[in-house]
Amino acid sequence: MTEREKMLAGEIYDCGDTELLEQWHKAKNLVREYNQTGSECLAEKDRILSELLGGRGKNLWITPPFYADYGCNISFGNNCEVNMNCTFLDDNSIIIGNNALIAPNVQIYTAYHPTNAAERFGELSESGGFAFCKTQSAPVIIGDNVWIGGGAIILPGVTIGSNVVIGAGSVVTRDIPSDKIAYGNPCRVIRDNL
Repeated sequence: MTEREKMLAGEIYDCGDTELLEQWHKAKNLVREYNQTGSECLAEKDRILSELLGGRGKNLWITPPFYADYGCNISFGNNCEVNMNCTFLDDNSIIIGNNALIAPNVQIYTAYHPTNAAERFGELSESGGFAFCKTQSAPVIIGDNVWIGGGAIILPGVTIGSNVVIGAGSVVTRDIPSDKIAYGNPCRVIRDNL
């Protein structure tokens, strides 16, 4: 099993793997290019997103700056907007449905590390350093017609149903069912979204 296969399967994987680093560097260069492209240069921005993302529907708008780890693990449905300064750590799949509205400073994480320091860092070299932390990942899935408020953080393995509003500043640590309004730290369902 390759390190990429381990990564997508949720197993501990080596971030320093040559194949993963190649995709990581490619994504970082594309993201930098996207963030530096003029706001009115829509065709160029479209070209970059086509090369960066794993999939997307029609009418995707991402306001720079935008940050991603690999890019190729991110998929959007139709009619989605991502506002400025969002970070998607797509070590596993980030799947976003149709009509998503993602406010500024939203962070979506699929990567996490073992809590035990020895497992996280492995053996130190004679110089006292280490190559990379050991990492695991879990996908994040977001349904249709979801609005994620500014500064929200969505943790690995979370599924957010359709027709959900996540309040600003929320830390989403567990699944949120469809047709709900949820907020807080940790994020919890507050009421139905009728």
